[in-house]
Amino acid sequence: MGLLPPTPPGTVVATAARIRAARAIAMLADLAQIVVFPAFSQGGLSPANDALDVGVGIALSWLLGWHWAFLPSFLSELIPIWDLVPTWTAAVWYVTSGALPPAGGPPGPPSARVEPASPPPALKG
Repeated sequence: MGLLPPTPPGTVVATAARIRAARAIAMLADLAQIVVFPAFSQGGLSPANDALDVGVGIALSWLLGWHWAFLPSFLSELIPIWDLVPTWTAAVWYVTSGALPPAGGPPGPPSARVEPASPPPALKG
């Protein structure tokens, strides 16, 4: 029995591959909105911006499950010029920070204390 509560049915388990994919999608979406600025500068009035944001929101929710941090990111993308702020990337990094245990696995029981070696005897003078 672990320390974490059981995962409810229908909940997405964030694996390393899903986290990498979500981070890549978020960064590419934010990069597209910054690089292709004129097409997305109108905020919610731009059909291309709306399609991109809806697609990113669906993809991130599918990969990581729904998280409340995605809602402010989606709503802020509707504000003109605000697309220059990487809100999708920030939301994904917030959601996925600490999502996986360390690479070595969970820490094991503490090992027996190791005493340092005794210093060599003093030299005779």
